[in-house]
Amino acid sequence: MKSSFTCLRLPLVFLALTLPMLLSQNIASATEDTAEETKERGLNRQLSSAVYLTANDLSIATGNPSLVLMSKGSTHIPVWSLSGGTEGQSVAGIVNGLPGECRAVKVEIVVTSTDAGTRPGLEDLYRVHLSQMVEDGPFTTGYSLGKPMRTPLPAGPFHSRKIVLESYYEVVPDAPLTVRIQREPGLPGDTFTRPTGLAAVKVTPLNAPAEAHVVQDVSGYNSWPMTQAIGEKLVCTYSRGSGHSIGEDARAVYARTSVDGGKSWMAETVVANTPGFGEVTVGKGLDSTGAMLLWVRRVGKQRHHDLYRTTDGVSFTLIATPELATQPMQITDVFAVPDVGLMALWFAGNYSDKAVHSWGVMTSRDDGVNWTQTPVESGLLKADWPTEPAAVSLGDGRILAVARTESGPAQFQMVSTDNGATWKRHQTNISDIYASTPSLILDAETGLLSNYYYERGRGILRRRVVDPNIVFDNPLHWPASEAVATGSQLAWDSGNANATFIGDTHYVSFYSGEAPDTAVMLSELPEPTVTP
Repeated sequence: MKSSFTCLRLPLVFLALTLPMLLSQNIASATEDTAEETKERGLNRQLSSAVYLTANDLSIATGNPSLVLMSKGSTHIPVWSLSGGTEGQSVAGIVNGLPGECRAVKVEIVVTSTDAGTRPGLEDLYRVHLSQMVEDGPFTTGYSLGKPMRTPLPAGPFHSRKIVLESYYEVVPDAPLTVRIQREPGLPGDTFTRPTGLAAVKVTPLNAPAEAHVVQDVSGYNSWPMTQAIGEKLVCTYSRGSGHSIGEDARAVYARTSVDGGKSWMAETVVANTPGFGEVTVGKGLDSTGAMLLWVRRVGKQRHHDLYRTTDGVSFTLIATPELATQPMQITDVFAVPDVGLMALWFAGNYSDKAVHSWGVMTSRDDGVNWTQTPVESGLLKADWPTEPAAVSLGDGRILAVARTESGPAQFQMVSTDNGATWKRHQTNISDIYASTPSLILDAETGLLSNYYYERGRGILRRRVVDPNIVFDNPLHWPASEAVATGSQLAWDSGNANATFIGDTHYVSFYSGEAPDTAVMLSELPEPTVTP
C-alpha cells in the first residue's frame, strides 16, 4: 500500500482567518478524563476539556518546516514535517479562552512518521516554548523554554506517539497562551535523522496542587529535610543555619514528629550540634527492627558521616561513624536488600571538570553498627557522575536506583541484578530537572514505583509513576511527570525532595523560601494506583 508526504501550500492569511473558528471547534470536540480515571490517579487537577491545535492551527515560527499531507491508502492527515537533520525548525499557535479558575496547563504533542526507518532503538527530542499575551505587557510575558523531551520511536512507521512536553506551566487564565513546538535534531539523543510529522498539540487546563503542610518556618535557613515514618508517626529531620552552606558552625540538625499526617508537629528537638562542625541530614531509612536510621554529614576541619538511631523521633543515639577509604560527599537513604542486609549508596567528588568523581555502595549486616564500602565507578567526569541517588530493592537480586545529574540533561538510572555486586548505569528521559534529587517509594500492594523530585528554578515538586519492570531495562520509558506541589522559584533556596509513606499515603518533604529564611514543607498525597 502506498504512503506519502504531500505538500500543502496553505496561505498564512487563510490560517489566520480560520484560527478562531478552528479553536472553537477544537474546544467543543476536546475530550477530558473520566471521573474514574481522575480518582485512580488520586489527583483531581484537570479543570475542563483540553484544547487541541491541529496542524492547520499552527504556522511557521522559525526555520522552514513544511505543512504536508501524510497519506496511507484513503487516510490523509495534515502534519508539519520537522526535519531530523536541519536545526531550528518550529511552528507556533495561540490558545485562548482558558477557564477563569485555571492556574496552569499541560502541553502534549502527537507525532508520527511514514519513514520506513522508524523503529525501536532510535529516539528524537522535542521542546515547547511558552509565553502569554498579558494585557498591557510584552507578549514575551512568562516566557518558558521547555526542557528537551527524549522519547524512543515506536515499533514502525504510521504509529502515533503522544509526548508530554510540559506537565505544569503556570498561567494567567484570561491571557492568550502562545505555544511553539520545536524539534531538536542537533542535541545528543536525537538519533532519528528522518523527518517526523507533528499532527496536533493538546493543551489541558489544570488547577493548582494542594498546599503543602509547614513543618518548620522559624527564622533561619531550614533546609535539606529527611522524612521517615516510624509506624504511624512521621519524623521529619532537617538542618538549619544562616544560608546555603554546609560547613558553618551554626548549622545543626533538628527533628519534629507528627501523628496526624503532617498537619501539626510536636516541639523541635536537637539531633546533632557538634561544636566546630556544620551538620546536615543526608540520608534516612529503617533498620530490621523498624527503628529509624539517620545519616548526618559533619563538616569542619575534617568531614565525617555519623549514623543515628531513634525509635520515637525524639531521642537519637549515635551508633556509627564509619572510617572509610573514600570519604563520600554524601551517604544517602538506607534500604533493605534480602541476603545482604542494609544498603546505602554513596558518591564522592569535588564537582570539578576533572575525572575525579566516584560512587558506590555501603552494606551492613548488623543494623548499621558496621559498614563495608565498595566503589562501583571511579574516575568519572562530572557529566557522567550520578549524585544523591535513591534506590529500592525489587527482589530476586534486582535493585533500581535513580540519581541526580550535576551537568547532564536527565537523571541517571542504575540497575543491579545481583543484589548490588555489579551495576549498569544509563541516562533516563527524566529531563524536567535542575539539581533535582530523586526520592523513591515502591508500593508493595500496587507494585508501582514513584520518583519524586523538585525542579529547582521552576519551583515544582514532580512525581513520575511507573511499573519498575517497564523501565528496569528501558530507562527512556519513564512516563511523564505530574506536579504535586509548588514552592519557591529561587533555584538554591528550595528543593531536595525526600519521601516516605504510611499505609496508602505518601509524604514528601522539601524546603522553600528566600535566603536567609527558608521553611521545611511536607506534601501529603494518596498513593498512585495507576500510571498517568
